[in-house]
Amino acid sequence: MDVINIFLTSELGESLDDFVHDQRRFTFDRLGPEGPRRLVEGPMWAFIDWVMDDLAGLEMCRRLRADARTADAHITMVLENDDAEDRRRALRAGADDYVVGPLTRTAVLDRVLALQARGAERHATQRFEAGALSIDMAALQARWNGEPIPLRPNEFRLLRFFAENPNRVLTREDLISGLGKREPPIDERTVDVWVGRLRRAIKAAGGGNPLRTVRSMGYVFDLG
Repeated sequence: MDVINIFLTSELGESLDDFVHDQRRFTFDRLGPEGPRRLVEGPMWAFIDWVMDDLAGLEMCRRLRADARTADAHITMVLENDDAEDRRRALRAGADDYVVGPLTRTAVLDRVLALQARGAERHATQRFEAGALSIDMAALQARWNGEPIPLRPNEFRLLRFFAENPNRVLTREDLISGLGKREPPIDERTVDVWVGRLRRAIKAAGGGNPLRTVRSMGYVFDLG
């Protein structure tokens, strides 16, 4: 049985009971500054409070990205207020998305289950190839001319959406909708952070810069 690991920096992580849904076991734990206190096997979801007792949420996010155990976790920053600058700072620190707290069990599960469901639908086709780019959905791995592209889960999904819609202008709203991130509403400037990360990853793999900015419109994935 697959295990989905859900960690929260709030006390909620200590009060929720594990449960089974659709042949998956969902487990809950509290997450401290030192990272997971147990072996994490399977996908990890981390809900990080903007303000913590002994560490800033932004620093916690950076630590998770720097820790090999948690580098690929899906990180949701839990904001105290719906502030545009806080949202941008969270994404720059490595968060995949954000919500406005306080969190409830229902809110956590709704978010995890919704993204799990969309992920299952989009993984129906196990492999996608276009020019020098190859994407293995089962392994969550992308390559450029055989060279691995180092991607976090959010940027992996963004790359696939671009690859499925090459050589056409995609607005920021198109990208937000394509990644299933319409709720809660996301500042369109957040997309610029996503694209910046993806550009750097492709360049690091030797792919140059196939993502072209179209002023006042959006982005094009140039794929010959």
